[in-house]
Amino acid sequence: MAAIGWLVYRLTGSSFALGLVAFCTQIPVLLGSLLGGDFADRWPRRRIIIITQTLAMFQAFMLAVLIALDSITMTRIILLSIFQGIINAFDMPTRQAFVPEMVDDDDDLPNAIALNSMIFNLARQIGPIVAGFLIARVGEAACFFANAATFLAVIYSLVIMRQTRTGPAKHNGSMLAGIKEGLSYSFGFMPIRSIMFYTTAMSLVAMPYSVLMPVFAKTILHGGPQTYGALLWSTGIGAFIGAVILARRKTVHGLDMFIIFSGTVFAIGIIGFALSKNFWLSLVLISLPGFGVMVQMASVNTILQTIVDDNMRGRVLSLHVMAFIGVMPVGHLLAGTAAQHFGAQNTLMVCGLLSIVVIILFARKLHSIRRLIHPIYVKKGIIPEVAAGLDTAARLSAQTRN
Repeated sequence: MAAIGWLVYRLTGSSFALGLVAFCTQIPVLLGSLLGGDFADRWPRRRIIIITQTLAMFQAFMLAVLIALDSITMTRIILLSIFQGIINAFDMPTRQAFVPEMVDDDDDLPNAIALNSMIFNLARQIGPIVAGFLIARVGEAACFFANAATFLAVIYSLVIMRQTRTGPAKHNGSMLAGIKEGLSYSFGFMPIRSIMFYTTAMSLVAMPYSVLMPVFAKTILHGGPQTYGALLWSTGIGAFIGAVILARRKTVHGLDMFIIFSGTVFAIGIIGFALSKNFWLSLVLISLPGFGVMVQMASVNTILQTIVDDNMRGRVLSLHVMAFIGVMPVGHLLAGTAAQHFGAQNTLMVCGLLSIVVIILFARKLHSIRRLIHPIYVKKGIIPEVAAGLDTAARLSAQTRN
């Protein structure tokens, strides 16, 4: 991730090109995730992930070879980015839906999702540092060869995995009917619908900050690959702190307020970073969006994983992937275009202000969301005091009738 952004900006010097490559990587996710989610509810999820990870390894290796042979062009970067996006359209919803199959106890699901985010963001801390060092010393190709090699560990881990918990029964209807069923289920339940709209809006107006990072590193802060890597590293630090906080939580109850809090932290960090021209201050401020994104998305994911029916999990999470990842390319393209005409700092400032508007609109729906998901939490024993009280009341009522 660090190397591709730097490579594109080195080749073109264009903010628009950064947005275009991000668009090409993620637009297949927007267009194909529903199909990927249907596959996740139809076929063994671990087998799908092994296939997608193998294809992703091939894509990374091809990119590395082209750079090493000095044959890389923007056209080839775009084509390989589209190929990676197609892979992600099947891989992302399937990996999300696969998490509960690796967890023996449903009570551990929130911690599992948070720990998964923690591991991911620990890699985000280390990766940019390594990328900045490798780009400066031996060039971008080394980063992509290293990336290709890491897929071997992923594939090996999946192959030797022995699951103690089987997934839900797979649906056997037509693909179109399965997709329609998933859409009807998701948009027919107000909490899921509201969460999807919130995620879509935040992905559109707030998340494009990441694609402008090379511009800030090189033009605003007057740095090089190490500066770019340091900014990404600080983002990872913020995300890691958020993951640690979430991993220590014992219940999904109350995560809705975490979404509001972390969204506010995100907006403050984005606005502050847009205004800063000091490297050290920028390094501190950019950690706030990292924290905000991780906590928001992990909290949303945990709530969805908790309230969704098992047989609909893949299709609902495919919509979540579309809302979070699939909509991002539109935001990236708009941000790249806006930065080209109005400057990266002004663009980021507007992104921060719009994200505050989205947070306020979502906060106004919290009461209705809580009221509708409360019975699900009670039924699953997530609110033990209430569940125990209802059980006692039922027993007393039965004794009275007898």
